[in-house]
Amino acid sequence: MTPEIAALDLRHERWARMFVATVRLPDGGTALRDVEDHGQAVAVLPYDPERRAALLVRQFRAPPFHAAGEAQMLEAPAGRLDEDDPEACARREAMEEVGLRLGALEPVVFAWTMPALSTERAHLFLAPYRAADRVGAGGGLSSEQEGISVAEMPLAELAAMADAGALTELKLFALLQTLRLRRPELFAPP
Repeated sequence: MTPEIAALDLRHERWARMFVATVRLPDGGTALRDVEDHGQAVAVLPYDPERRAALLVRQFRAPPFHAAGEAQMLEAPAGRLDEDDPEACARREAMEEVGLRLGALEPVVFAWTMPALSTERAHLFLAPYRAADRVGAGGGLSSEQEGISVAEMPLAELAAMADAGALTELKLFALLQTLRLRRPELFAPP
């Protein structure tokens, strides 16, 4: 027998929806599972191959603060997919969050971010940029109260942080490690 969702009970709806799913298991039994649903997302790691730097954001995230007291999270520009096209969304988020006009996007993966709880799948991209592509201040939309600050960081510093276990946001970690595999020369001493 294939598992199936026998019932879906909506418990909360705002930015995301929270459900309790009654799942019929292959052995015929049932189990309750929590399901958080807010749709697809994108994340993009903009990197400058000439200056060997990346543009990132720092912002407050309530869950890490609640769980571990982390007041600021270092992240790649990211957001919920509001458009039909993930690349258009990545470009919009880069402009809103770090003031960057993106050219070519390099797809990395379309992955489940937390499959035990969430329906979110994220489109991850790498995106080379040049200093001239920085056309705005970034910081996010004031209407969204994100409190974003922009951080341009050397790729070597980010690699050292990853190696030390100090990059705690998984999408940024995956994007940085992919860039290290695809473009190792950007991390070698000049």
